[in-house]
Amino acid sequence: MKFNKLSQLFLVSGIGLLVATLLTACQLVTIDYLYVAGTDSKSTSGGGIQVLAVDSQSGALRFAAGTDKAAIDAGGSSPVAMATSSDFANLYVANADNNTVVHFAVTSTGALTQKDKVTLTAPPVAIAVNKAGSALYVVSGTTSATLTEFPLASGAIGAAASQETLSIPGFASDVTIPTGVAVLPNNAAVYVTVYDQSAYNPGGTTSSTANPGWVFGFATGSGGALTPSVGSPYRAGVKPSSLVADPTNRFVYVADFASNDLIGYGISSGSVLSFLISGPYKTGNEPASVAIDPRGRFLYVSNQLDSTVSSYAIELATGIPSLAINVTGGQTNGTDTQPVSLIVDPALGRYVFTANHLGNSISGFRLNPNTGNLEQTQATPYPSLNKPTAVACIPHGNHSLETVTP
Repeated sequence: MKFNKLSQLFLVSGIGLLVATLLTACQLVTIDYLYVAGTDSKSTSGGGIQVLAVDSQSGALRFAAGTDKAAIDAGGSSPVAMATSSDFANLYVANADNNTVVHFAVTSTGALTQKDKVTLTAPPVAIAVNKAGSALYVVSGTTSATLTEFPLASGAIGAAASQETLSIPGFASDVTIPTGVAVLPNNAAVYVTVYDQSAYNPGGTTSSTANPGWVFGFATGSGGALTPSVGSPYRAGVKPSSLVADPTNRFVYVADFASNDLIGYGISSGSVLSFLISGPYKTGNEPASVAIDPRGRFLYVSNQLDSTVSSYAIELATGIPSLAINVTGGQTNGTDTQPVSLIVDPALGRYVFTANHLGNSISGFRLNPNTGNLEQTQATPYPSLNKPTAVACIPHGNHSLETVTP
């Protein structure tokens, strides 16, 4: 009997997942639940969320919440982003096909229950929840970029409290594409990455002389007020694809998809950005996602074209990242095909996972807390839904009460 390529992938990945489960069966302790969003032909909407349990000893993944039999319906056929509340009791999923953000309550077993949703006027691209659990930030649009703030009450999404149109100064008519959003851990500021498609459009025509890449910064105030940071927007290379704030509220890092760079900024006066010295810093080809461990010591970038993860050690005094050498002597770590989303586990900050869009899989790595080096977890990669686009993670049990401090 012959198998096609996709069947072979599921067979090999399934065997790997089974082996991981058997090898850890004697001491299975779930440290986190990992959520994977992708397409699912069996769900009503066409989009699904898979729940995987992370083993505390090995980092190996196994199915949880019954999602080995059926994924949880994402509420839309094209889930593109996910975010959790800081108490890990709520999960939010952005769906580009029907312009919704869907709210799910999280149970102690990792299962999800759909609660409520909001519908936007344009497709959502990225979402973030502030640490206070009081605000959900959504960036949306395909020809123009908009930041919308929704108040949260016990996880439920309220009516929009504030909205900002993100246009390039002096080039208000240009087509701007939003790509990411991040909130400072102290809730004081929110940042959004966009690029100007009128100025950067590979394979198409351009009509603008504007700098292509930008970061918009806003100081947050009471009642949902958003005040542009002094000097905002800030230049951000050519095509910023993702951004992250460090846990000490001192630095912001942006991945530049087009230039294969990582751009670092220092934060002053609460929300004002300025370039870190000696930057930008090289990444692999087409960096798509960036994440920082809970201590703020190490930073990771998934490189979409190379199918790798780059590791960096952060100099705590200056915020300057330097490439970490992995256990094999290299500066990158191989994943399955096209890692588009990346996350560090929030329980102890010991594991890193990527969603591999063309690999239909999840790659796992063990994080060395002393050096930041990565080593592949047991039986990685693990099978996932088709075309996974986003990952989110919550601690399990008592681990949700622990705090990993910088």
